[in-house]
Amino acid sequence: MKFFNLLNLLLLLVAGVAHSSAAESTAAFRPRRASSLQKYQLEQQTTVLQPSSDVSMTVPSALSNDVSQVARGGAISNSLAQTLKVGFYFGLWYLLNIFYNIFNKKLLNVMPAPLTIGSIQLAIGSAYVAALWLLRLRPAPFLNSSDAIKQFAHVGFWHAFGQETTMVSLCAGAVSFTHIVKALEPFFSSVVSALAFKQWMPLPVYLSLVPVVGGVGYACLKESAFSWLAFSAAMLSNLAFALRAVLSKVAMGTAVTSGRNLTSPNVFALVTMFGLLFSIPMAIAGEASSVAGMWSKALESMPKKQLVQAILVSGLFHYLNNEVMYLALGNVHPVTLAVGNTMKRVFIMVASVMVFRNPISLQAGIGSAVGISGVLVYSLVKQHYEKVDVKVADKVKSTARQTRVGVTKTIPSRVSVRRK
Repeated sequence: MKFFNLLNLLLLLVAGVAHSSAAESTAAFRPRRASSLQKYQLEQQTTVLQPSSDVSMTVPSALSNDVSQVARGGAISNSLAQTLKVGFYFGLWYLLNIFYNIFNKKLLNVMPAPLTIGSIQLAIGSAYVAALWLLRLRPAPFLNSSDAIKQFAHVGFWHAFGQETTMVSLCAGAVSFTHIVKALEPFFSSVVSALAFKQWMPLPVYLSLVPVVGGVGYACLKESAFSWLAFSAAMLSNLAFALRAVLSKVAMGTAVTSGRNLTSPNVFALVTMFGLLFSIPMAIAGEASSVAGMWSKALESMPKKQLVQAILVSGLFHYLNNEVMYLALGNVHPVTLAVGNTMKRVFIMVASVMVFRNPISLQAGIGSAVGISGVLVYSLVKQHYEKVDVKVADKVKSTARQTRVGVTKTIPSRVSVRRK
C-alpha cells in the first residue's frame, strides 16, 4: 500500500511538471519573426531519441527560439537556475523510465498480456493529452489535408508495432536482456535510412556501429536469460522504431505546411493516437481469446482495484516520461541528450537487476558495456558529421549570397559603359 501511495505522490509531481510544460511549449512555439539563417539552422538541428520503452521520435533540438537559452553550437547558459532545471528534468526523466520499466515488468508478470496492456497504455496516453487540449492547457493540433493524415497514420502504425513488440519482449524475457538487444536500434536506423530512403552517412559513422553490433552479439551469445521470443520481438521493435524515426523526421520536416500547432509534443501525441487505432486490432488478433482468462488469473494474486491502478499508472508513466524528455531536450544540445539517453539504459539495467535479481554473466556484462559505449560513440560521431554538414551548407549559402551581390554590382557598370 505504501508503494502505491508513493506512486500517487510521484504522479502528482509529474502531472504538475507536465502541465507546466504545456505553457512552456506554447510560449516556445509562439510565432516570431526569424531570419532565413535562423530558420535553416532550426531545420538542420534535429535528433532521433529513444525515450521510455525506446519511443524514438524526431524532434527539434531546441524547443525555443530564444538564443539566450540555447546558443549556436549548443552552448547552454551557465546560470545556476538553468543548471538546476536541466538536472531536475534529467533526474525526473531517469526516474520515470526506471519506474516504468520496473513497474511494467511487474504488471506483465501478474498479467502476461503484453499486446492488450500495450494498447491500453497508448489509450491512457491519448486520453491524457486529449484532456490537456480540451482544458486548453496546450494548443490542440490541426492537420489540414488527407495527405498529412496519411503521413501521421504511417508513423502511428510503426509506433504501435514497436510498442507491442517491445511489450512482448519485456514479457518474455528480463528487462536487462531486452535493453541489451534494443541497444542495436541505431544500427537499424542507419540501415533503414540508407536502404529505404537513400540517406547515406559518412563511413566513420557506420564504422562506429561495429562495437554496438559486436557487443550486443557477444552479450547475447551465452546469456542465461536468453529467450528467442524476447530476442525476436526486441529486434522487430528495433526495425519498427527505426522506420518510425525516419518517417517522423519527414513528418516534422513538413509540419509547417501540414497544419497548425504541430509542436514536437503534439506530434508525439498525434502519433500516439494513430498508434492506438492500429494497436487495437493487433491486441484483438493476438489475445482476444485469452485475455479474459489472464485477467481472472491476475485477480487471484492482486486485488482488482490495485490491478486497475497498476495498468493506469504504467500507461501514465509510459506517456509522461516522454513529456519530461521533451523538457530536457529543450534545454540541452542533442549530443548532451544522446549521452543522457545512453546512461539511461545503464540505470534501467542496473535497477532491473537489483529489483528482479536476474543474474547477468560476466560475458553479458562485458558485451553490454561495449555495446552501450558503442551507442554513445555512434551518437557523438553522427552529431559531429551533422555539424560539418551544417557548416558546409552555411558556406555554400554564404558563397551564393556573395555571388549574387557581385552580379548586382557588375550589371550597372556595364550599362554605364554602353551609355558612354
